Amino acid sequence: MKMSLIPSLQPAGSPSAAAQVAALCWRMHKGIVQVLLVTSRETGRWVIPKGWPVAGLSQAAAAAREAWEEAGVRGRIHGLPLGSFQYEKLLRPTTTQRCAVAVYGLKVETVKRRFPEAKERRRAWFGALAAADLVAEPDLAALFGLIAANPRLLVDQNSSTAA
Repeated sequence: MKMSLIPSLQPAGSPSAAAQVAALCWRMHKGIVQVLLVTSRETGRWVIPKGWPVAGLSQAAAAAREAWEEAGVRGRIHGLPLGSFQYEKLLRPTTTQRCAVAVYGLKVETVKRRFPEAKERRRAWFGALAAADLVAEPDLAALFGLIAANPRLLVDQNSSTAA
């Protein structure tokens, strides 16, 4: 069985960390890998589509659903995570929840103007290095840095079996 492409970014989740899933949405544009970022609803900072696992769906399928709801994209999701990161989710003004996020690569095939959260978010394509500078999570930035240095990580993963 093939393991995560980037195991060094798999932080050990603390028992109190809540599990989430995310889609690293990407495309080839003029021979360059670009990644899609969306703004968070609460703070407007740049993030990747992420959310809670969904009963009855694989983690990869739940990540693909988040990509549709938050970014309006559909495509081919890979069944194994690229890596993971942790962050503090703001629940209330003075309460946070530690979350461990499994990141799945999604090769974007369609982009729609109308999607569930279109009025609540902005989205934009970036080169992986630019994306690394824009996100707040250090492990997610490191993942983008690895992709910038070796875009074949995404291309090769997509060539193997998808979910």
